[in-house]
Amino acid sequence: MQYLGWIILVIAVLVVFWLILVFNSLIRLKNRTQEAFSDIDVQLKRRHDLIPNLIETVKGYATHEKELFEKVTQARSAAINAQGTAEKGKAENALSQTLKSIFAVAENYPDLKASQNFLKLQDELSDTENKIQAARRFYNGNVRDFNTKIEVFPNNMVAGTLGFKKFEFFQAEVGEKENIEVKF
Repeated sequence: MQYLGWIILVIAVLVVFWLILVFNSLIRLKNRTQEAFSDIDVQLKRRHDLIPNLIETVKGYATHEKELFEKVTQARSAAINAQGTAEKGKAENALSQTLKSIFAVAENYPDLKASQNFLKLQDELSDTENKIQAARRFYNGNVRDFNTKIEVFPNNMVAGTLGFKKFEFFQAEVGEKENIEVKF
């Protein structure tokens, strides 16, 4: 009978240690995922800060494109004010589309395309877009790991009991996934 008490005690201690390990690993993954999302936010802020300079540079050459400038400004404002992963992703994708319009308009203005200021801003935006894509991939990898951890047995019982919720992936819009048609 005494051995049974010790066995129960050892099993109880092992279960408590296992619960602690699962809880700590969930917290660690959750914090990494939140950090990865903040990395996306840093790059998005950088892009938001570059856009007014780009608009001012383009305005100097393309004065007839007022409607386009308003669209970019509205898209930037919507992206800055977006809340939550899904809304932020949708707003940022809309902003990306309007930025493509500015670069398309620049093709009609040879002096603008040759402007050093425009070229520098274009390079900075391109670099920022690459960093945003890298940050998205890093975030989505962390989301995958966290979501897997809270969904596998027996971790799902602990995660569900403690209120851990799945994170949303930062996804590209349907238009960004389509192939670009090139015609000569």
